[in-house]
Amino acid sequence: MDFRNKVVVITGASSGIGKSCAEEFAKRGANLVLAARQFVTLCEITADLEQKYGIKALAVQLDVTREEECRDMVKQAVLTFGKIDILVNNAGISMRSLFHEMDMSVIRKVMDVNFFGTAYCTKFALPEILKTKGAIVGVSSAAGYRGLPGRTAYTASKFALNGFMEALRTELLHKDVLVMVASPGFTSSNIRATALDKNGEQHGDTNMEEGKMMSSEEVALRIVNGIAGRKRDLIMTGQGKLAVWMNKLFPSLTDKLVYKHYVKEGTLKDY
Repeated sequence: MDFRNKVVVITGASSGIGKSCAEEFAKRGANLVLAARQFVTLCEITADLEQKYGIKALAVQLDVTREEECRDMVKQAVLTFGKIDILVNNAGISMRSLFHEMDMSVIRKVMDVNFFGTAYCTKFALPEILKTKGAIVGVSSAAGYRGLPGRTAYTASKFALNGFMEALRTELLHKDVLVMVASPGFTSSNIRATALDKNGEQHGDTNMEEGKMMSSEEVALRIVNGIAGRKRDLIMTGQGKLAVWMNKLFPSLTDKLVYKHYVKEGTLKDY
């Protein structure tokens, strides 16, 4: 796919994977609509990308949990550029807590961002993407295929996202619209630092080693190449692919192996 003069909308674009996707698309000549809550940061990013790559970029302040804001963001994109070719649903939030200890507000918040945010933006962008025969991307996780203990709300949101995207892909089977689910591994980004704890407060960073994680730049490169290659699903790590297949073929064994892994991590303890 030639991305020159394509219009790409990216949610959660102020940092991490979203910001790196913006840079990768800009390198390839795409015009951008960057949406996130951090408006000042977005303005700095758009100005930088316009100067570096000679593209046009629009910053839009957006809380994806608010349906009207998602509708207005799409309207701004179309008013500015006249079309939308690609939507990257990247906005997301994580959590770490055992379910029996977790306040139910956490699961509602995670579902609002990870699932409903994707559904809202896709709903309003879809008519434009049908016109351009473009692409819709959902940034998911291996947790969308295999439940992870200590991350029940996050897992639920990603299962919902994957099911939504699969159903949508089938609905659009003969419309020449690409519907792609991209599932990175653990990524070096602030999503871990902003993960919610059992009370819905930011958890703070983990003790995981940054050097063992994927960089947001590597994830972005794979996402953009995946769109160019019209991929259906991108599970980006060997560990993720193994977990998906093990869960299909040997579910009981996988339960035990996943349990053992998270006991070692310190997430699980007997109760």
